[in-house]
Amino acid sequence: MKINSCRILCLLLAIACSSAHLFAFRFALLTDVHISPTNPVPLEDLQASVSEINAMVSIAFVIVSGDITEAGDKASMQQAKEQFDRLHMPCYVTSGNHETKWSESGCTDFARVFGDDKFAFRYGGCFFIGFNSGPVIKMADGHVAPQDLIWLEEQLKKQPQGTFVIPVTHYPLQPGDVDNWYQVTDILRQYPVQTVLGGHYHRNMLLGCDGLPDVLCRSNLRADQPVGGWSLIQVDPDSVRFYEKRIGQGPLHWLSLPFGNHKYGQPDLSLRPDTSVNNLYPQVTVRWQTDIKVGIYSAPAVSDGFVYIGDDEGQFYCLDIADGTVRWTYPTQGRIISTAAVAGHKVVFGSTDGNIYCLDTSKGNLCWDFSTDAAVMGCPVISGDTVFIGGSDGCFRALRLRDGHEFWSFCELQGYVETKPCLYNGNIYFGAWDCNLYALSRADGHLLWKWNNGRSNDKFSPAAVWPVATAGKVFITAPDRFLTALDAQTGNVVWRTAAHKVRETIGLSHDGKTVFSRCMNDSVLAMDAQADVPATLWKTNAHYGYDHNPSMLIENNGIIVFGTKNGLLHALDASSGEVLWRYKIGNSVINTVTMLSEKDICVTSSEGTITRLFIEDIATKQ
Repeated sequence: MKINSCRILCLLLAIACSSAHLFAFRFALLTDVHISPTNPVPLEDLQASVSEINAMVSIAFVIVSGDITEAGDKASMQQAKEQFDRLHMPCYVTSGNHETKWSESGCTDFARVFGDDKFAFRYGGCFFIGFNSGPVIKMADGHVAPQDLIWLEEQLKKQPQGTFVIPVTHYPLQPGDVDNWYQVTDILRQYPVQTVLGGHYHRNMLLGCDGLPDVLCRSNLRADQPVGGWSLIQVDPDSVRFYEKRIGQGPLHWLSLPFGNHKYGQPDLSLRPDTSVNNLYPQVTVRWQTDIKVGIYSAPAVSDGFVYIGDDEGQFYCLDIADGTVRWTYPTQGRIISTAAVAGHKVVFGSTDGNIYCLDTSKGNLCWDFSTDAAVMGCPVISGDTVFIGGSDGCFRALRLRDGHEFWSFCELQGYVETKPCLYNGNIYFGAWDCNLYALSRADGHLLWKWNNGRSNDKFSPAAVWPVATAGKVFITAPDRFLTALDAQTGNVVWRTAAHKVRETIGLSHDGKTVFSRCMNDSVLAMDAQADVPATLWKTNAHYGYDHNPSMLIENNGIIVFGTKNGLLHALDASSGEVLWRYKIGNSVINTVTMLSEKDICVTSSEGTITRLFIEDIATKQ
């Protein structure tokens, strides 16, 4: 009894000491700064905020919660870093979707400039922890990578019991904003979280994230006002108070939250992802699933009984297609976005460490590597003894598969490449994040033509879609929501239609007669690839809701399969558009699928899973 009493007393003292160490302090929060290579105003607004924060001597530190840049470019990050370095107090920075979705470096420059994309520190009896919640390269909901979830849990477990926690993200942790929000909140709910801090919506808001208060703060931008502003946050033993601080004006109080040893009850499970759709299609079964616990943003390459994928930490994997067992891995020094290509006993892929790698498929030994001056996110295509691949250094290359010798390079690109090029009738077609679609000669790489949609904003580039070609035409979609058919020889527009609100998805039937795409809301369509006008063959409501995930539509033996941003696979009849089955493997991005046959499919996801599914005949299953 004495021993138990001592233990209880020690526990109570520890909690009391933790609370007693809390003292009043205040800090500044900057968010949605959006430094731009073309607009000087965001930099002026940041300069004004930094100067004003420096003039307030009582501010303990500054937190920056993402969207520091507009275009994710290194030069803008460096401009922001110069301003943060002017601060007289510590500054802690995490990234936003504008650093992760549009990034010539594959989101690797952020850590080079700022030291990391996450932070953790203690101050005044509180533990502040910030981490990325933006989608990596692909258009999708926000996402917290599986390896960051592990890091978050490890950091929190290290803190003394009763430590007050203040997490910092860019997106709010709620459905529709972060696809795996519930995985984050399930970790946070175990601790006395005072509030989650963030931005993204450019205005002051109080939201609830699975019972946790989530406070979003104003943008640093002036928008339609004469001056910009920032947020002043006062932490006291009994409350957290939020003030909007417009440049040159007094603090405006807009919110107070109670501070203390908060405890959170059971979550509202009705908000969690619903997998009941899987019960409707018993013919779909998971043969195996391998969880590497690191995000995956490349599609699986399958050849001779093995699956090849790269991950978010730069590891390249070979798995046995029979059971998902990892056979070997090869480390690179940057995340892998590039989908690999396999020919013979060689597998080729790019890495954001700036290299193109060729490995032996049997043991993963390096055959050769080719160094470039920037990240390589482009997906290679192999034809004969030639590898075709684009990168972020302004170049598209043809390399000899045998030894990596460069046959030719075309170095007139003004944006990075992430797409998989299309080889057709002796030419190569691909888009870049410079508004253009390019046609090069396969033989020597000279420019045949380039086409753009008339927009100067590179965010409308046909760069994420994997072009397809047939019947003398090249087909693309883009963020401008047009489906476009171009003459493969001249680049002239054959037809263009915005009737269906498509975006960055396309597919081609094996017979070359039909082009497929997905609308941003629910519908899948088939267009006549032979026609010289936009002719719709069918359009089906597949009931997937709003979706902008660039997962291409893959057809095999009359069946189309694609995945959504929230983990839902769909299969449709290619001739009629009838929905044959759906299957939910998670709640995050499904990359472009690989179909071994119409009944055998391999899938990767940003949740870190590689899954092989088998579709049985319904009569057999029953």
